[in-house]
Amino acid sequence: MTPAPQDEEETGIHCRLDELLAERGMTLTELSARVGVSVVNLSVLKNDRARAIRYSTLRAVCDALDCEVGDLLALTPES
Repeated sequence: MTPAPQDEEETGIHCRLDELLAERGMTLTELSARVGVSVVNLSVLKNDRARAIRYSTLRAVCDALDCEVGDLLALTPES
């Protein structure tokens, strides 16, 4: 995952990672250990600063959280 530059426009996609972790009583550190992705990279995703995510990472996160992609990523309403 690559952090988005600060001046880049919003993607209109929100990552619900915080909410899903809270619902499951799981920490970012625990998720990191389960999926093999650094805490820093998961934090980038969690804070909606990722420009891209590998399908393999997306699959691993969804498997670890027992969720669907649509549970993790949501479109934000247009302003």
